[in-house]
Amino acid sequence: MKIPVTIITASVLLFTQSVSASPAVDNLLKEYSKAGAGPFSAEAGQRHWTKAQSHDKSPTERSCSSCHTRDLNNAGKHAKTQKPIKPMAPAANSSRLTDTKKIEKWFKRNCKWTLGRECTSQEKGDFLLYIQKTGV
Repeated sequence: MKIPVTIITASVLLFTQSVSASPAVDNLLKEYSKAGAGPFSAEAGQRHWTKAQSHDKSPTERSCSSCHTRDLNNAGKHAKTQKPIKPMAPAANSSRLTDTKKIEKWFKRNCKWTLGRECTSQEKGDFLLYIQKTGV
């Protein structure tokens, strides 16, 4: 049975709106969807968050949780500089996921440092749902 694309799109948007408490996240998820990404998954975001890997620019394995911890309600610290990082979960840090430009800026920096490349729209959407869901 083939489900019309409009029903799938509407379902994805309804799901993301019901999970989302941030207009910035809603806007980015719509942007990523327009780029062909989706459906987004908090579970996939969590798997990527904790997956350690190395790349050409770093022989040391890294993951998002290397600096931000596995529990996004806790503060972290940068693996190299040891600078403190405020919690990622919006419930623990109300300034998280509120500014589209900051979200994109940090995706660019952190994806390059952690993965050796920029994150895809799919990865970004999955991460956003995971981070957002953690604090609910």
